[in-house]
Amino acid sequence: MSADRPDVPYLTVEDILDSPDRTGAAISPDGSKFAYLAPWCDRLNVWIQDLDGEGEARCVTADSRRSVLRYHWTDDPRWLLYEQDGDGDENYHLHRVDLENPDADAVDLTPFPEARVTGFDLPPTRPGHAVLNLNHRDPAVFDLYELHIATGELTLLAQNPGGSSALVRAPDGTMYGHGLSEDGDIELSRWEPESGTMRRVTTFPGSDHPLDLQPFQLTPDGTGAWVGSYRDSEHTRIVHVDLNTGQETVVDSHPGLDIDPRAAVFPALPSPLILDRRTKDLIGVRYLGERAVIRPLTAHFADVLDNLRQLSDGDVAALSSDREGQRWIVSFTHDRDPGVTHFYDHTTGDSRVLFRPYPHLDPAALAPMTPVTIRARDGLELPSYLTLPLNREPVALPMVLQVHGGPWHRDSWGFDPTAQLLANRGYAVLQVNYRGSTGYGKSFLKAGIGELSGAMHDDLVDAVGWAVKQGYANPARVAVFGGSYGGYAALVGVSFTPRLFAAAVDFCGPSNLVTTLRNMPDFAKPYLTNNWHLYAGDPEDPAQEADLWARSPLSRVADIRTPLLVVQGANDARVLKSESDQIVEALRNRGIDVEYLVKEDEGHSFVNPENNIAMYHAADHFLARHLRGGGTEAAGSSI
Repeated sequence: MSADRPDVPYLTVEDILDSPDRTGAAISPDGSKFAYLAPWCDRLNVWIQDLDGEGEARCVTADSRRSVLRYHWTDDPRWLLYEQDGDGDENYHLHRVDLENPDADAVDLTPFPEARVTGFDLPPTRPGHAVLNLNHRDPAVFDLYELHIATGELTLLAQNPGGSSALVRAPDGTMYGHGLSEDGDIELSRWEPESGTMRRVTTFPGSDHPLDLQPFQLTPDGTGAWVGSYRDSEHTRIVHVDLNTGQETVVDSHPGLDIDPRAAVFPALPSPLILDRRTKDLIGVRYLGERAVIRPLTAHFADVLDNLRQLSDGDVAALSSDREGQRWIVSFTHDRDPGVTHFYDHTTGDSRVLFRPYPHLDPAALAPMTPVTIRARDGLELPSYLTLPLNREPVALPMVLQVHGGPWHRDSWGFDPTAQLLANRGYAVLQVNYRGSTGYGKSFLKAGIGELSGAMHDDLVDAVGWAVKQGYANPARVAVFGGSYGGYAALVGVSFTPRLFAAAVDFCGPSNLVTTLRNMPDFAKPYLTNNWHLYAGDPEDPAQEADLWARSPLSRVADIRTPLLVVQGANDARVLKSESDQIVEALRNRGIDVEYLVKEDEGHSFVNPENNIAMYHAADHFLARHLRGGGTEAAGSSI
């Protein structure tokens, strides 16, 4: 325990960053069993357990190399499917598990080298089949296939002509896709099999949708699609698009909130569209402000949701039900009781806790995450979150500015392992949704255009100034910590404002925007027009290339004086290892204090627990040394 915080237990890195005991539960279609993720051979694998019986849980996957994070029940109780990539390369393959034959090995149903499965769906009108997009013919183009799950047979449904994202198929066999026009707008089109081309149905402004149309879901009858749209609105709302006429009708909206955007960046997170398990009708929509909001669209789901909300003071997160919508499993987002998961029977009204992912973490020992609003220098309000250490006077604390990635992502309320570890060490933690973050309206999103290392960085600088003015932070003891775009922001912080930060941690951050954009993976290149090219620039244009270089931390490496920790996955497909290599080499040649941690079996984010633990041990020691904080080498000491 800390000497000046005797009732706050010291939490180890392993306490917070190791694999959960259980997580990611989902009920079977018949409601008799549930699946979940739990460690096997130090890797998360899929386990199955009866909901009503006393039988032992059994592990049904056996991946000892890399944790499994995404799995799918099928309509046949014999088969379970899961997705897995190779050491973080993002080339996800679809695997089949035979639940009736525990000794059978998992079967790779898409065994194509360097291929990637996306747009996966289990259509209720085609039992025993899955529809998926696969790019094994051309890494930049995804063709539409139907998979016979039991035999593994793949049937080509449509060869993508190029320029279209993942294709989808309606129950009558008609296929649709959306791609970019020459002007960068998003065209929703119908596949014409006779000509092998796409015919436009309607168009959405491309600049409104940096990550393509999100969400996009065909209606069960296939005559329409539910789409997240900014058209005629400051906030995203769900519209129904008639796929014959292109006419749009608003299905649901919130007067002050956007649809929850997070699943567009992290597909393992719940979709903003909540669908009926049996019919695939839309029964609810997720929105996100300071906290999550779910709007029910049917009377039955409204009744269910009212009862689910009584189970926790957190926010309803992942939901799954049986085919009849009577038996439910729900997990909750919570800042201090992460992922607590309940079973609820709507027929009887009975409920019980199934598990807590981190039963060893006492909620009373974790720090609350508090929403705050910070005004930027130009008056723009920045929705942010502040986590303060427990039982310390929140005055002149060492502080870590924790910057989210994307930049088309956002911070949100809930359990954040990084923030909790840092708060336990006595640091204040500030997370800022800078301009360009998603989920705060169209104007806030577009305020980030052209502002990398400009106003987007000014927002972070202004947030540090706010924390100092409020008295929370000691200006001489502020660090910056971020991954992906957040890593770039950390590098910008120490190169563009070299006197602001006492230390910086860069996880997989681009050091040179020119080389980063030129080396984007083939599967991402068709969609750069409305995100990186719009917000930062196109390196194939000489003037924009020069501007990209001027906004790159590597261009100002001579100004860096701040101690730096760089962490990188060797198989990162989005920010190549060379991005970290080049800035580390340049700094070391100048004698600057830089630590470099590379994990050979990871990509753009770390999955395996020992790698996350190693990274956070390194960060813990690094920040303790440079902020004079209470890291592992100074456990129990005052700050």
